[in-house]
Amino acid sequence: MLQTEMIVCPPWDEKAEWTDLAARAAKAAITASSHAAIISRNFAIEISVKLSDNDEVQTLNKAYRGKDKPTNVLSFPQIQPDLLETLANTDDGEALLGDIILAFETCRDEALAKDIPLSRHVTHLIVHGTLHLLGYDHENEADAGVMENIEINALATLAIANPYAEQAQNR
Repeated sequence: MLQTEMIVCPPWDEKAEWTDLAARAAKAAITASSHAAIISRNFAIEISVKLSDNDEVQTLNKAYRGKDKPTNVLSFPQIQPDLLETLANTDDGEALLGDIILAFETCRDEALAKDIPLSRHVTHLIVHGTLHLLGYDHENEADAGVMENIEINALATLAIANPYAEQAQNR
């Protein structure tokens, strides 16, 4: 079972359906990955998602990645990827997969530049962030290709078109 915990901070719209969106995006990402079986385990897999602002994300990006600038999404895995398949029932019946944080201003500006709804862009970023929690990365071309394909497949299950289609045409 997958549980998604959500924290919504200003300037995000607190009335929007962010919790449902995050749960659907995270489930789609996990299901499309090679770790799909963890959802059916006899304990809860938990992901925490925080919708924050550029200032907080820049602070975290500088502290943890050495990059003194905001970014759209950061992921903080709590379980080593090589241990995901060996997870067993925990004392409290749940295992925290990790935390994802998104920066409002960056996400908004990217969605506007792409001429897509903010909710669609956020869905993609939560899929992306969830894959990072599962150990996927895009540090080299081969890994990026694997991660992008999983993202494309996960987003397709949510009726969202390939966000990389335009990039692929320009390669």
